[in-house]
Amino acid sequence: MQHKFVKSLLVTAMLASSGLLTGCGDAEAVNTTESKKEAVLAIPVEVATLSRASISQNYATTAVLEAKEEAFVVARASGIVDHIMVEEGDYVEQGQVLAQLETERYELNLKRADANLVGIQKELQKVRDMHKKNLISDDALDKLQAQYDAAKAALELAKLDLAETTIKAPIAGFIAERNAKVGNLTESFQRERMFHIVQQKVLYGIVHLPEKELASVHKGQQATLQLTALNNTTVDAFVERISPVIDAQTGTFKVTLRVPNDDAKLKSGMFAEVKLNYDTHQNALVMPRDALLDIDQTLNVFVVKEGVATKTPVKVGYQENGMVEILDGLSDGVQVVITGQHNLKDNAPVEVVKG
Repeated sequence: MQHKFVKSLLVTAMLASSGLLTGCGDAEAVNTTESKKEAVLAIPVEVATLSRASISQNYATTAVLEAKEEAFVVARASGIVDHIMVEEGDYVEQGQVLAQLETERYELNLKRADANLVGIQKELQKVRDMHKKNLISDDALDKLQAQYDAAKAALELAKLDLAETTIKAPIAGFIAERNAKVGNLTESFQRERMFHIVQQKVLYGIVHLPEKELASVHKGQQATLQLTALNNTTVDAFVERISPVIDAQTGTFKVTLRVPNDDAKLKSGMFAEVKLNYDTHQNALVMPRDALLDIDQTLNVFVVKEGVATKTPVKVGYQENGMVEILDGLSDGVQVVITGQHNLKDNAPVEVVKG
């Protein structure tokens, strides 16, 4: 009897021990689940703060700079090049001497024409005296008068030929090209220019815009040119002329931009990226365009506040240089996600990190 009671106590102790162990295991499982719920990871993101700035609406295209004025200098007189006074890159004024041809033959022609005129003039004076005395006919006087006029014209042509042996600049500008060489015969330049002069104080940029842009362009309108050859330096330009016709084949119209170049840094032939300014909004609320997300055909951003990213619809305006104007949906000082937003859901916890 005592043996059975002892055995019963042992069984009860074992069951109690087993129950305690089982209860302890359940408590640990509950604590682990709660820990997992509390340890939700925040998604790392980069943010930008909305600010105020000017932003413009532009039409982007390209252009090659052209000289406003240029001249191809050829020799009108035939002869040997005796002297060259300028080199490529030199700036010359209008009328400045560029080269000199040999003049000996033209000087002799001038002397001959002058002597011939003097002789005919003396003869004409005698014939006039005789005509007054009715000793010579009107026809004879008229013929000699015609010879005098022809000799006088020949003298002027001889003077002109001599003057043309001095090659002068027809316009002011830079010597862009010099083909003439001392000792060359100018006849070899009848088809090849001796000098090429360009005026670069003002340059032109020619652009062709789609016809739908015609109403947005007006004379004096500002444009910005970015020059790749000058480390992407930007310069201002202005609409000088607008073609009144549309090219039926291309559907475009021609716009000529005037590009001031007083410091002569710009060169004819440079390639430029053009932004034609249609309108500018001053003190606009702007943010990086990278923050925009097109979700279900609606533009949205994720706004970060107190570690939570909230999806917010926005209305945008002008876009320029990676920035976008916010017309509705956000206010000054708001932080928006610019990196990591594609992995976010509405009201997701985030951690702001520096880029």
